[in-house]
Amino acid sequence: MTTITTVTPRRSAVPRLRRTRGFSAERPRRSPLLTVLTGIVLVYSLLPLAWLLVNATKTQADLFSSFGLWFGDSFALFSNIGQTLTYDDGIFVRWFANTLLYVVLGAGGATALAVLGGYGLAKFDFPGKKGVFATVIGAVAVPGTALAVPTFLMFSQMGLTNTPWSVIIPSLISPFGLYLMWTFAAEAIPTELLEAARMDGANEARTFAQICLPLLAPGIVTVLLFTMVATWNNYFLPLIMLKDPDWYPLTLGLNAWNAQAATAGGEAIFNLVITGAVLTIVPLVIAFLFLQRYWQSGLAAGSVKE
Repeated sequence: MTTITTVTPRRSAVPRLRRTRGFSAERPRRSPLLTVLTGIVLVYSLLPLAWLLVNATKTQADLFSSFGLWFGDSFALFSNIGQTLTYDDGIFVRWFANTLLYVVLGAGGATALAVLGGYGLAKFDFPGKKGVFATVIGAVAVPGTALAVPTFLMFSQMGLTNTPWSVIIPSLISPFGLYLMWTFAAEAIPTELLEAARMDGANEARTFAQICLPLLAPGIVTVLLFTMVATWNNYFLPLIMLKDPDWYPLTLGLNAWNAQAATAGGEAIFNLVITGAVLTIVPLVIAFLFLQRYWQSGLAAGSVKE
């Protein structure tokens, strides 16, 4: 007699993974609240820019007779640009050149000093280093407007007010840029690489120029963008330092045009003020688009621990 035995298949030792609703490696979880908040921030950021671009195409009359977020009866963008560049013997071009001068010397010098100082503080030990760190952190916390009046009094004693140096010299100091380059250099430059270069006979200047600077490029661009924007948009320091309109930056010059309508016999040129504001932000937008990849890599440096 033959006995038939039924074999029941054994369950796998590996339990089945249950699919969890809302979680997937391919499709991340969606957050409606985060989407709404991001949309609000996006509208808050782009709405003033849209208003500026739309109203730069209007004439002086259309600014007061049409809806602010829509175009007027006539498209006057190119006419406004021409009038902005030629009004008052082309003073806008002079203000633009002044701003470039302050940015090249002020922001460029601040970036160079931040790179040299940050590299030295990150890779060299010396007595009082902790005190320097505390001083830099404290300087970052002090707003620039709090130092404007003491700076004015000091420059007034030296006879430097109403000169370009009264704007350039204070712009050379960037505690935030120094701190940023300090932390970036500490992570971006391995100490073993410096020791290898010294063992091969390279002096400190050659090591810094040929080895360290390429590694510091993302951080340098990041600091340059921050200092460039701060110098380009600087308003309060030139306001108290400069009296001669020929040395005004764009921020101060456009404010003078805007206040012109309130003076006795002054001409209202709000269309030129708006068009000048558009021309003012164009170089910043170009700089950000051109240096975006370096800026993003600089911000991400040190975020991953190896």
